[in-house]
Amino acid sequence: MARNVVDEPSEDLVGRAKRDRAERRGPFARIALFLRQVVGELRKLVLPTRRELLSYTVVVLVFVAIMMGIVYGLDTVFSLLVKWAFAG
Repeated sequence: MARNVVDEPSEDLVGRAKRDRAERRGPFARIALFLRQVVGELRKLVLPTRRELLSYTVVVLVFVAIMMGIVYGLDTVFSLLVKWAFAG
């Protein structure tokens, strides 16, 4: 029999949210809170190394070049088909 697993937020998070709601912050306090939360999230960010960044860039450029080739090929084939269908 399967268990019911409920994803509940931690009590610390719930308690903090209740306190924040109870305090009824002013507009500047809300902006300051938002900026503190943004900075906190940015601290969690993991930046790629130089080698990773170069390899990701090369992968993207190769993919774009391949897609451009496919689109160019399809465009050429369809234009030839249209010329053949309507020029004859």
